Amino acid sequence: MANPVTYRPKTGEIPLDPGVYRFRDEHGRVIYVGKAKNLRSRLNSYFASPQGLLAKTRRMVFTAASVEWTVVGSELEALQLEYTWIKEFNPQFNVMFRDDKSYPYLAVTMGEKYPRVQVMRGDKKKDTRYFGPFYPAKAIRETVDTMLRVFPVRTCSTGVFKRAERTGRPCLLGYIDKCSAPCVGRISPEDHKALAGEFCDFMSGEAKKFIAGLERKMAEAVAELDYESAARLRDDIAALRRVFERNTVVLSEDTDADIFALKEDDLEAAAQVFHVRGGRIRGQRGWVVEKVEDMDTADLVEHLLQQVYGEGSSSNEQIPREVLVPVLPSNEDQMLEWLRGLRGARVEVRVPQRGDKATLMGTVEQNAADALRLHKSRRAGDITTRSAALQELQEALDLPQPLMRIECFDISHVQGTNVVASMVVVEDGLPRKSEYRKFSITGDAARDDTASMYDVVHRRFRNYLAGKDGGPRDAAAPDPDVDPVDDDASVLEHPDVDEQGVPLRDTTTAITRNRFAYPPNLVVVDGGPPQVAAASRALQDLGIDDVFVVGLAKRLEEVWVPDSEFPVILPRASEGLFLLQRIRDEAHRFAITFHRQKRGKSMTASALDDVAGLGPAKRKALLKHFGSVKKIRAATVEELVGVPGVGPALARTIRASLTTDAAAAPAVNMTTGEIIED
Repeated sequence: MANPVTYRPKTGEIPLDPGVYRFRDEHGRVIYVGKAKNLRSRLNSYFASPQGLLAKTRRMVFTAASVEWTVVGSELEALQLEYTWIKEFNPQFNVMFRDDKSYPYLAVTMGEKYPRVQVMRGDKKKDTRYFGPFYPAKAIRETVDTMLRVFPVRTCSTGVFKRAERTGRPCLLGYIDKCSAPCVGRISPEDHKALAGEFCDFMSGEAKKFIAGLERKMAEAVAELDYESAARLRDDIAALRRVFERNTVVLSEDTDADIFALKEDDLEAAAQVFHVRGGRIRGQRGWVVEKVEDMDTADLVEHLLQQVYGEGSSSNEQIPREVLVPVLPSNEDQMLEWLRGLRGARVEVRVPQRGDKATLMGTVEQNAADALRLHKSRRAGDITTRSAALQELQEALDLPQPLMRIECFDISHVQGTNVVASMVVVEDGLPRKSEYRKFSITGDAARDDTASMYDVVHRRFRNYLAGKDGGPRDAAAPDPDVDPVDDDASVLEHPDVDEQGVPLRDTTTAITRNRFAYPPNLVVVDGGPPQVAAASRALQDLGIDDVFVVGLAKRLEEVWVPDSEFPVILPRASEGLFLLQRIRDEAHRFAITFHRQKRGKSMTASALDDVAGLGPAKRKALLKHFGSVKKIRAATVEELVGVPGVGPALARTIRASLTTDAAAAPAVNMTTGEIIED
């Protein structure tokens, strides 16, 4: 890799004008294209402090060997030139939403003597009517196959058509009545063109007219006792209705719009677009891309619109009157001017706030979220990918043995209160949820994250050593800081219990069996050098030297190892980094869930603990009967007496105590925990 200092241009050499810049590698290949309002400010940001850059940007800067720029007259020109260069050079560090396919359209070649129905991609042709775009192309073919029984228009290629003319025999579709067979003279050119026109009218939104006409003919056939014809017409009506229902009106019939939505995380982004034409959803398309450069949602929207519409610039039919996006692009004015120039007419780009369009946007967003989740689950579930990720991690961390078991720890709290920790387990790259554990942390161990991390790792491996030879865990020294409802309270809270500590299934065997006798090959902590040092120190204090520790820092996604001044930087598209992030995110989710449960329990307990004469059993009975403290507070004395063990005197005490507490207690924001002032 090149040192950025060796090719950094002098500050005075870089102009202050808008322009487009290109980073090239040592072989002269363009690896990144970007634009800027002020070239000097933007380029200096890459070189001022390379160590302060995000990991993906730093990798690009160190991969490059030179940088060059071109000054343009306006931001609009910069936008156009940036897109041109991205298409020309396909730089590896630019976000690319486009795949190698253009939009599929349903086309009817009305300019031919015998019009043909077919699926077309690419540039539009003269005297051809287009419907769509549709995606996937399979949806178009299913629609055409259904409609051919009512509108038997030619679908064959020129070669097949001419061969049928020479032989005087139609193709298979002609024999099964899905083609009117103009090749052998069964229909005149004029009548066939009229049939193709009816096909186009139906696709243009006049379905109700054709369905009503067929219904009249069916009624006439029934009146004439021609039941065979009536049955055939009935089937034709059902076929047209299936096509019609497939394209249900979702917006007003004069609406032509493309609706975009994004779902993203630190590594990847999923984009979805619904194409609405004439108020109907005519097509859908989606992408999942690697985020290899630092950009927010507005920048992603800009690149998405630029790439989706830029390729179709030779035809203004692809760009609708209205483009709906989750957030406005970062350079809204220039993007609008560019799109209007491509379409040759007015284009509106906006964020829907309410109504049917906002509702449909929510549907598109859900599709994007589902696409990203499916992509990640497939990626995580693939055995080849998992093996590659584990192998890559082993090599990157220089570990002597395969990573059969990985454990990840995370700390969760709100301003130092209700401090908890989670431990998640991954074996052979797959989560083992039965091995997950939850820890409560109190006392000095709860003073900060490093102390908490030391405490949790020390407790986990202390019990590993205690059960290493098959003996019982350290039951003689129970941990007082763990919920006493847990029979395994010396180290953990078992996940298979409900909010009152009642087992969801028979967990006696699982609790008493030593689950900590099997150590991991790798311990991952959520954090940087301080958390890594704390976990490493806990293992050293226990005399354990065969378990390796790393930390994954959220901000730059760096992998830290003990006693190292610099982190391990894994490639942005690395399967090993993806596995670490997935484990870290799962540990964070598990810790947050436990923290919320524990905070809810403490709030519930504080309200009932102050009631004189109310013991644990009766508190549990009250909560089981009413479901919450709020409902207990709203209950009458007679309703309270209905709880087993609660007499009239205790009911009046509960009523008086909770009513007094509610009147005296300040209002609290349940999200932030702050007191709401009057």
